[in-house]
Amino acid sequence: MGFEHFDVFVIGTGTAGKGVAKDCAKAGWKVAIADNREYGGTCPNRGCDPKKVLVGFTEIIDRTQKMKGKGITKIPQVSWSELMAFKETFVDAIPAATEKDLTGLGIKMYHQSPRFLDKNTLSVEGKTVTADKIVIATGQKPMPLKIPGEEHALLSEDFLKLEKLPETMLFIGAGYIGMEFAHIAARFGVKVTMMDFAPRPLSNFDKDMVNYIQQVSKEDLGIEFIFNAEVNEIEKLQKNFRVKAMQDGKEISAKAEIVFNTAGRVPSIDDLALEKGEVAFSNKGITVNEFLQNTTNENVYACGDVSASPGLPLTPLSSQESKIVAANLLNEKASKKTDFPPQPTVVFTLPKLASVGLLEKEAKEQGYDYTLEHKLVPDWFNPKHINEKIYAYKTLVDNKTGLVIGAHLIGPEASEIINMFVMAMCGKLDCETLKKMIFTYPSWASDIKGMV
Repeated sequence: MGFEHFDVFVIGTGTAGKGVAKDCAKAGWKVAIADNREYGGTCPNRGCDPKKVLVGFTEIIDRTQKMKGKGITKIPQVSWSELMAFKETFVDAIPAATEKDLTGLGIKMYHQSPRFLDKNTLSVEGKTVTADKIVIATGQKPMPLKIPGEEHALLSEDFLKLEKLPETMLFIGAGYIGMEFAHIAARFGVKVTMMDFAPRPLSNFDKDMVNYIQQVSKEDLGIEFIFNAEVNEIEKLQKNFRVKAMQDGKEISAKAEIVFNTAGRVPSIDDLALEKGEVAFSNKGITVNEFLQNTTNENVYACGDVSASPGLPLTPLSSQESKIVAANLLNEKASKKTDFPPQPTVVFTLPKLASVGLLEKEAKEQGYDYTLEHKLVPDWFNPKHINEKIYAYKTLVDNKTGLVIGAHLIGPEASEIINMFVMAMCGKLDCETLKKMIFTYPSWASDIKGMV
């Protein structure tokens, strides 16, 4: 009896994998797809989307608190359980809707992580299948702590399932995931502690902008930071958990009712038996060339967060990479190379932190002759009319071309303003051109003219 054969087998049903599978199915290919979790991927099920629903609610809390005494006389009562029920309306239907969509295109679905048997053969759900092409789009997963008591630490997806909030909470890792959830919890009255081995939070973002976030976190939200701390154990107590760490050669500890592992994310590749498929990989993910093709198995492609491409692990980049992979599968004679535009990224704390382009350090290292402008401007109309004290920007402009090469913002609408910088950078609009443009006023987007 022969193995079932497919033109392409896609592993992962998030933005990247789903996109490739659908494009190939529409082109008439015989397609299979597999996932060991609910269909739809991280972002809509247990990541960006449900998190942003919670952030949206905390914006209401933050805004009313800042406007108390300026028209607001009473802070509204909040209900965590009602908010979580509202959040579920965004995620409940995702897996079934994804499967229905794929079924409608005749795509064969599996609900297990496949394992490579050789370069073109997989084992999945007790069956052996072969495929001309295999696409890995498994995304990332939380990085294991690899310490005693690790099983006591919850993950960010567990935060999104909490039926009630505790009095205290500790996050191991002060990256963007930890900071976002810490801000949500703190605004609901939870006493939050953050512990990180680095000397500051959000180490991949501009230090000056992060200092503002740290200021708000401490002064307004009461978040306690413990830095330069290498966590080595989580101990279960009667009511709390004790997190132990080494700091400057001394053992320290902190307690909380709930502990979260937000130490970072790593490529989700452990279950694939990549060595048997002769698939090259590293700690950054599946090794790919400029066509997103694996460097040792020419029949394997990777896209999305699991690919070790220059693209950031962001949903919009996953979508873009899926289109490149699909194009290269369907027309190998006209291979499409990756071409990554400026990639903005946002930390959805309050205020929000947004960045695109080069950091100041990177501009120096790359030898740019640039002008840097960094200002805290709470007196500009937009922040002042909502009583926001933290509104700042740092821009780097190439002196030779007049083009923006980096923009770093912090403020209530930083996640939207940064898109104006993205458009300017992609369109190669110099600062003189930007200043001549007419924007609606008073709008947050119009502030870009004062930042360059």
